[in-house]
Amino acid sequence: MNISGTVTGLKKGTLYLQKFEDTLLVTVDSAIVDGNSNFKFSEIVESPEIYYLYVQLKDGSLQDDRITFFAENGNLNITTNLKNFGNAARINGSKNDSLLREYNKLKQRYVSKNLEIIEQKLNLGKGGKESLLTDLDKKQQNLLSNKYLTTVNFALNHKDYEIAPYLMLHEVYDVNIKYLDTVYRTLDPKIKDSKYGKKLESYIIIRKENDTVL
Repeated sequence: MNISGTVTGLKKGTLYLQKFEDTLLVTVDSAIVDGNSNFKFSEIVESPEIYYLYVQLKDGSLQDDRITFFAENGNLNITTNLKNFGNAARINGSKNDSLLREYNKLKQRYVSKNLEIIEQKLNLGKGGKESLLTDLDKKQQNLLSNKYLTTVNFALNHKDYEIAPYLMLHEVYDVNIKYLDTVYRTLDPKIKDSKYGKKLESYIIIRKENDTVL
């Protein structure tokens, strides 16, 4: 994976390329920025997975200081600006990352609707009618169910990409085991052999064992 990019507005600081190894976030490479906002990284990606680009300023800190992206071998380009480092990021060259951002747009709709329901609950206050609260609880549960089904369908529709097992593991890991099984069985053999494909297989085995015990 060859990454090139620009952080508009960054004059002095350090960029860190990071990923998780087991449960530990590790830095695999770094680049010092001193006057030139362009940067480059080169990294062998054994299997497409989530990486992070973190910026550390020489003086001060940022709230929006990390870019999450789906890394894969090839030429990737990342452009952003210092003020909105994570939110303003544009990534080109990774099909999995394009699909991740497409999914995130779908997910945001459910997040926004859930916030609306939470706001309605708060507006009712402690003295709110029980029937209204029950109705809002049902709406919230239905919204969650729809979000899960949307995620499962998205994974099924993109079974030829590593994002499919990734979403099942990180977005709907507690969904009914039959959905996890269905997605895993439809995965392309290459995807089953990927990092997230193997993790999904292991997770399904653990879930089935635990469900048997229960």
